[in-house]
Amino acid sequence: MFYLGGVGLSFFLAILLLSKSKKTVADKILTGWLFLITIHLLSFYSRKMELYPQTLGIEIPLPLVHGPFLYLYTLALTNRIKSFRISALHFIPFIAVYIYLIPFFALPLEQKIYVYKNEGVGYETFGLIKTVANIISGVLYVILSSIVLRKHRISIADQFSYTEKINLQWLQYLIYWIAVIWIFVIFRNDDWVFGAAVLFILFIGFFGIKQVGVFHSQEFTSSKKNAEVTGNAKEENDIDESHSDATQEKRKYQKSGLSSESSETLHRQLNQIMSGEKLYCESELSLSELATRLNTQPNYLSQVINEREGKNFYDYINSQRIEEFKRLAVSPDNRKYTLLALAEQCGFNSKSSFNRYFKKVTGQSPSEFMTAVSDSGK
Repeated sequence: MFYLGGVGLSFFLAILLLSKSKKTVADKILTGWLFLITIHLLSFYSRKMELYPQTLGIEIPLPLVHGPFLYLYTLALTNRIKSFRISALHFIPFIAVYIYLIPFFALPLEQKIYVYKNEGVGYETFGLIKTVANIISGVLYVILSSIVLRKHRISIADQFSYTEKINLQWLQYLIYWIAVIWIFVIFRNDDWVFGAAVLFILFIGFFGIKQVGVFHSQEFTSSKKNAEVTGNAKEENDIDESHSDATQEKRKYQKSGLSSESSETLHRQLNQIMSGEKLYCESELSLSELATRLNTQPNYLSQVINEREGKNFYDYINSQRIEEFKRLAVSPDNRKYTLLALAEQCGFNSKSSFNRYFKKVTGQSPSEFMTAVSDSGK
């Protein structure tokens, strides 16, 4: 019943997504994936219970489809799918196995049952190749998906002042869980594999259905334009999170149209608007929004922040939030407020992100900072 429950759940989630209005590309990919997971679980349940022997064999190519779906789903959630034709190429091994199995599907039912009961007799070489291909596919696509997710985190640090709602941490956990499933595949324990798959459906159903787009159209357009103006999107993605490598920064903006004089002027305007209006206190401030207020292009603003402040957008805004917090926290008039209330006033939208970044910038926790302030005032 456990596996049958997984079948029902995956089918229900697929129908739920199918009925969703304004479906995103990620929603459509997840819908197709859930339908195939339903078929895969149902075929395992039927084989385990010796039901519907006519369906024997349909599950054989299915392990080759989950890696590509994971990868394409990750690409879709991070707005990195460039061509659906190229994306379709990932399913060639899956289709090729089905084509190879056409003669098997044409066999009389008794022969198919005989092959299964004798551990693939007559198909030993194919079985070995399929097992190796399944393992390679699983490992490869887990690695590729993790790389895409890492690049996404670097990208949002260049464009957003917050990451809690858009860092897709849940997707990283999903990738880890799929990696665990593939470990079970390597040890060839079907009960563990499909048991873990049912839990996977619960996880992806909860997070996948409520997932919204990470980039609004404005930010995504700005991101694409930034890659075009700077000349090479790959170089942009390969820059490490601290942006401390001067050589990389120089290469990143070597084709920029921003002159030194314009850069200096924009930097001065940036400092004025940030100190005068304290825009960093807006918890969901983005690069494109700030660029609009400065009447400039996001890629130019990003260049100025990277080159003249030595930081990405996320670090630039959050370092100012920390300084604002320190100014507020030392004031006797603010002692009646909690540290979290002050942090929220400065633009942080979660306690964990505030504590983590405060520790990164100052080397101490907020409570340790307040203790030091209190001790120095005695």
